[in-house]
Amino acid sequence: MAGDRVRLDQPKGRRRSWRPSWDPEEFGHASERIARFIGTGRFLIWMTAFITVWVLWNTTVPERLRFDEFPFIFLTLMLSLQASYAAPLILLAQNRQDDRDRVNLEQDRKQNERSIADTEYLTREVAALRAGLGEVATRDWIRSEFEDLVRELAERGVFPPESEERDR
Repeated sequence: MAGDRVRLDQPKGRRRSWRPSWDPEEFGHASERIARFIGTGRFLIWMTAFITVWVLWNTTVPERLRFDEFPFIFLTLMLSLQASYAAPLILLAQNRQDDRDRVNLEQDRKQNERSIADTEYLTREVAALRAGLGEVATRDWIRSEFEDLVRELAERGVFPPESEERDR
């Protein structure tokens, strides 16, 4: 009786479904691999070789071994079937790429906003440093002020003139 009790502090276990299930991510990866392969020269070469062998087989071998006579209706059916599956797979791969591009674009936009904010902050800091340096006494300014002070004191007679100091 205690084992039949429903526990509210734990999630329910997964129920088995009679419907097939698949991982949408894995399906998307598979469609991208197929679309990537369809868009290669290797696929074109293999498809050309396949069609060439098909046509040569059905035109050159004895009639009893042929399986698709001249209008090649079965070949047309096979190519139509391949195209009907290829188009949605390519569109699915493009949609997934668009989603990735959208995410990358958003991340780039945010990074650019951070870079602009950092640049503006650094610009303000440099401007503050320049303003602060305008108020800082430099070595040359202090030296010129001391020279002016010594000259003024020498004129008042407090210090001997510079020429007398050098003679000593």
